[in-house]
Amino acid sequence: MNIHEYQAKALLRRYGVRVPNGQVAFSVNAAAEVPKKLFGNEFVVKAQVHAGGRGKAGGVRFVESSEQAATAAEDLLGSTLVTSQTGVAGQRIHRVYVEERCDVVRELYLALLVDRSKGRVCIVASKEGGEEVEAVLEQDPDKLRRVPIDPDDGLQVDTIRQLAADLYLSDAAADAAVPLLTGVYDAFMDNDASLIELNPLAVTRSGELVALDVKMVIDDNALMRHADLEALRDEAEMDAAEIEARRYALNYLKLSGNIGCMVNGAGLALATHDLIVEKSGEPADFMDIRPEATRGQVATGFRMLLANPNVKCVFVNLCGGGILRCDTVAEGIADVVRGGGLPVPLIFRAAGTNADLSRKVLTDQGVDAVFATNLGRAAELAVQHAAEGAA
Repeated sequence: MNIHEYQAKALLRRYGVRVPNGQVAFSVNAAAEVPKKLFGNEFVVKAQVHAGGRGKAGGVRFVESSEQAATAAEDLLGSTLVTSQTGVAGQRIHRVYVEERCDVVRELYLALLVDRSKGRVCIVASKEGGEEVEAVLEQDPDKLRRVPIDPDDGLQVDTIRQLAADLYLSDAAADAAVPLLTGVYDAFMDNDASLIELNPLAVTRSGELVALDVKMVIDDNALMRHADLEALRDEAEMDAAEIEARRYALNYLKLSGNIGCMVNGAGLALATHDLIVEKSGEPADFMDIRPEATRGQVATGFRMLLANPNVKCVFVNLCGGGILRCDTVAEGIADVVRGGGLPVPLIFRAAGTNADLSRKVLTDQGVDAVFATNLGRAAELAVQHAAEGAA
């Protein structure tokens, strides 16, 4: 789950991480009032959307008065921001964050993330930061420092000191790095984050370290432990189908292709996607049916696939076992087809518990599915039918 910059900063502030003073505003009038409560005479008005590249896209404005803050907010609120990370559709701006501008002499990059190849939390840092950091690091990957953290020992002061030296921090900034990184690490672990990114992390003229921008992602699977964080979810930033999927306990992510995918098991779903792409197709979604899914939940998921106007073919790939049987999925699909028909071809591949019964359920209830037992052949059929539907 992504949270907004202002929410992440408020959370990090509780862990002693320095962030500029600021306040969120949902209206022009509210934005105009914020500078009156802050220090200094230079401020920043930032669009709050779950995407990077806001500065280049015009989503970050520097202002020097309440009047200018109001003008910037009026221009941003209600508009659609298109960045390198939003796609061409962009994201609508529903709130802005107004904060004090800092006296910056250097910009660094710092992140904590889960390094799945090592099975550990890892610090990723560079002595260069800002919006161009990705291009810089792509050209010169050696500028990026990776420091895995031993889960038994936790983050040690000596590790922070060595990283500060690698980043060429002054004595004052190196001293500031200890509480900052300790705070970020504690926030990461306490809140089950999968990413906390400070970019840029500013070094001020006085040697302080200030997180100018923060991106934070919380592991969805841990939200049952964090009701306070669940409340931070901004459904306006989510696709309507993804919101519906959450209500019915479906793991769903909308993609840009034309083959609707329904699979039980995340690993099998990823393998299915890889096969589709290998056959020159493109998935329209990631949908993982959970093991405890009911017939009704399957029906809801299948309706979602059919409701996507980009979908020209649906590919259902099942491996029955444990709790979820193939016939349960077939019954959910049949319920949908009986109620509204099947507007696109359905490729159905089932193996495992009650696979034969699932095919019989669909046949007996008049579902005109194309059956395949071989996974590679099923993927080929899905790509072929999707291409014919798009022609």
